[in-house]
Amino acid sequence: RRMFPTFQVKIFGMDPMADYMLLMDFVPVDDKRYRQYAFHSSSWLVAGKADPATPGRVHYHPDSPAKGAQWMKQIVSFDKLKLTNNLLDDNGHIILNSMHRYQPRFHVVYVDPRKDSEKYAEENFKTFVFEETRFTAVTAYQNHRITQLKIASNPFAKGFRDCDPEDW
Repeated sequence: RRMFPTFQVKIFGMDPMADYMLLMDFVPVDDKRYRQYAFHSSSWLVAGKADPATPGRVHYHPDSPAKGAQWMKQIVSFDKLKLTNNLLDDNGHIILNSMHRYQPRFHVVYVDPRKDSEKYAEENFKTFVFEETRFTAVTAYQNHRITQLKIASNPFAKGFRDCDPEDW
């Protein structure tokens, strides 16, 4: 499934004429597995130790590589990024364990035109972490308000809408 909500970022400070690749990956926040969301305490209940880590994958923005000018002219949206809990996935989707917490990371990689660019690999990328994007991966929404938000936001969910959009 596509990640919801979509990760979007506005970029500044790139060399307009240089090429950059944008990508994302996801790292576990902790070594715990969670059960359900406890509404009375507004928290997730720990169910034990985390499952073994899933294969580490990255998602390249489909417009990569592109000039800095292109990346900076509008909001960059990772709306094609798909998540799965299928360990046998061969479609290149990001594999996550359900009921585990993750931190998305956003990476900007400068495409160095020099022949010996591998010597400079350490300085040709920058990683950004926004703590407010942490989430618990689920296969079913644990909050009816999130379910309603998803239905309201999904153009393919018209059949689930039984009231006026103002009520959402």
